[in-house]
Amino acid sequence: MNLKSMSVAVSVVLLSLGLSGGVHAQQSEMTFFVTSVDGGKGADLGGLAGADKHCQELAAAVGAGGHTWRTYLSTSGPNAVNARDRIGKGPWQNAKGVVIAQNVQQLHGNNNLTKQTALTEKGTVVNGRGDKPNMHDILTGSQPDGTAFSGSDDRTCSNWTNSDEGHAMVGHHDRIGLRDDAPSKSWNSSHPSRGCSLEALIPYRSREMD
Repeated sequence: MNLKSMSVAVSVVLLSLGLSGGVHAQQSEMTFFVTSVDGGKGADLGGLAGADKHCQELAAAVGAGGHTWRTYLSTSGPNAVNARDRIGKGPWQNAKGVVIAQNVQQLHGNNNLTKQTALTEKGTVVNGRGDKPNMHDILTGSQPDGTAFSGSDDRTCSNWTNSDEGHAMVGHHDRIGLRDDAPSKSWNSSHPSRGCSLEALIPYRSREMD
């Protein structure tokens, strides 16, 4: 299959990218969205398969189910998966037809991902820093180049199956943080979460700590 769309995860919310191919003319051309709702279990997404299923269902509800959707998530361990390797080749565009990136290299370089373009599957803007509640954290488990972390330091909440102990790497979809530095402006690799539970992830939204 020609992989052309993808998904991304934001804190409890995910970033999703679609892999298109053989899509009918009337099919939605959206191939990128931030999920409008979470699964309700913190970073326990049911693994990559569960996260992808969640994105697929949200996309189908708005007429974009003809694409195969993948969440932008890395996993860790001996069989680690890089987020950048599971999202296709691009280009990716949001629900309004605005192109986020033409290819994987641009996505991890000079892309067009901002608060105004990182829309949900419904075409709505996601709250960022300064809004109440702040919802700018995106679950990714990834380094800035879209690869998995090596070694024993798990940044994926046990490969997206744990809502108890651990941490997950998150990015900022609005590219804003507390400091004027690269991590604060990173959409996919800003800082580890406080934990993996829904309760541990929600404070990033409500207290505007990032």
